[in-house]
Amino acid sequence: MQQNTNSNMAQRTPLYLIIYIRARVGILALLLTMVGTSMRAEGINKENMRLLQRLDTLLLHAGDFDNAKEARIHEIKKMQSAHKKVDEQIWVNKMLFEEYLVYCTDSALRYVNSNILLATEAHQKETLQEWQLHKLYLLTGQGLMNEAQSTLEEIERDSIFASNRIQYYEAKIFLNTQLAHYVGDVWERASAYYTNEMNLRREAMKYLTPQHPKYYAIVAQLFRDSPRTKEGERIKEELREVVEHSALNTHADAMNAWTLAVLYRNDGREDLYLHYLICSAMADIRISNRDIASLEEIASILYEHRDIDRGYRYISHCMKAALLYPNRVRLLGITAVIDKLQQLSQMQRRHQDAYLHTMLYIASALALVVLVAAILIFCLYRRGRATNLRLADANNLLQHNLSELKEAQMRMAEMNEEISRVNLELKETNAQLGESNYVKEEYIGYVFSLCSNYITKLEDYRKLVSRKLKLGQVDDLRKRMEDSTIVQAQLKEFYHSFDAIFLHVYPDFVDDFNRLLRPEEQVSLREGELLTTELRIYALVRLGITDSVKIAEFLHCSPQTVYNNRLRTRNKAIVPKETFAQCVQKLGKMQQ
Repeated sequence: MQQNTNSNMAQRTPLYLIIYIRARVGILALLLTMVGTSMRAEGINKENMRLLQRLDTLLLHAGDFDNAKEARIHEIKKMQSAHKKVDEQIWVNKMLFEEYLVYCTDSALRYVNSNILLATEAHQKETLQEWQLHKLYLLTGQGLMNEAQSTLEEIERDSIFASNRIQYYEAKIFLNTQLAHYVGDVWERASAYYTNEMNLRREAMKYLTPQHPKYYAIVAQLFRDSPRTKEGERIKEELREVVEHSALNTHADAMNAWTLAVLYRNDGREDLYLHYLICSAMADIRISNRDIASLEEIASILYEHRDIDRGYRYISHCMKAALLYPNRVRLLGITAVIDKLQQLSQMQRRHQDAYLHTMLYIASALALVVLVAAILIFCLYRRGRATNLRLADANNLLQHNLSELKEAQMRMAEMNEEISRVNLELKETNAQLGESNYVKEEYIGYVFSLCSNYITKLEDYRKLVSRKLKLGQVDDLRKRMEDSTIVQAQLKEFYHSFDAIFLHVYPDFVDDFNRLLRPEEQVSLREGELLTTELRIYALVRLGITDSVKIAEFLHCSPQTVYNNRLRTRNKAIVPKETFAQCVQKLGKMQQ
């Protein structure tokens, strides 16, 4: 069926015109191959470039849209056998006509003629007139102006039914528009057709409402020559809202977007003109429109912006569509755009040839300069080679001396490290000696003072005993000798003195010691208390007394008590038990 349709269309399109267009397209393709695709769009804003990329993607899937349409047509044709009544047959034919309207004129015309015959046989004059108007529209679209005018005269013999009035005006407007394009080189005749078109639009406004799908396509064109009037601005804004909120997937969407583009073109807004032309083209591709004027105009604009590659793809699509949907007016327009693109390609080729010749001359001059430079470099190379040999000998000698110097530096560095290590050890030893001397001075003074105090106390006690004996108070003396409170008091005084002198030497000892213990196990002192027994044991460890027996003798307790205290404390530590004593010996900043 599709092959027969294409064959019929090819027969109805003049053979010389098909051959001419195919030849021009072939020449253009050859020029593009020779020139390359280096020319890209200039002066097109980012939003329109983004839309052009979306349009490119849709073009790549144009075959998918055609397949979807063929599938819908196939499903509708299945319905023909199930509908035998005249009204049902007309309804099925109408669905097929709407699918074929912008897809295949011969098939669309076939179902139009079928409905005309059915309406004639059923004496349905209103329906007959409706399908005669559809036939008028199809003949006009194919460029068969004589047949279209004959059909119009046949329709106008009878009065126009109210239900067909808008369709009548639409068909006549389309006929006058195509006639104006067809005789475009004869201005007087074209002007008359444009005048008729505008008058028909004004008449149609009397019957149109904004809800009609063709409202803006008919009314907005009235303001194409004066878009900045108050009414023109209102219509333009309304139409813009309609287009922006449409899905761009119907013929009405394509027509509305194209009409809005024309208004912006006449308003001098080239960016919005291209924007809505692209929107119209996207809708046309989605509905498989083969009478696609918007893509042809975009190709012409791309010619102005030097985007030959994309323009060629678009006009090639238009040409293929025009051959399948024979519209003579469209074929002539496509030929004009192809001619522009071909001229631009030739001009670009001439520019590239001139550029290549210039580059060739420059390359020749550079080659000569390089040759002279090579000769000079060779002479300098020979002279430099001898110098390099002498420099190499001197460099070898220098490297040898540097190696010896490096070895000497390494030995010196090792000696410096050894000296630094010895100095550090001496420094630590001196610090320990200083601390030891300071501790000795403090504790020697403390011991001398303590001994002096004890001698004084012993003398006082001797006097007390002598006095008691002279007075015969032996019993009182015996009680004093048996009472241990004196010893306890002396021990307490001894511990207090020891604690005071130790904390005088190491004032931060308690805080540093607690840092070695877990937070919940740290030692807390009571009010007035300087050191606990636990702290006192490790104070002696800090002073270098690590033997538990000696510590027990010093504190007047058993060695087992000292051992248990030390073990319990090590279990509370956050450092390893084995190194706890060493850590304690480093605690406390000495106060000098």
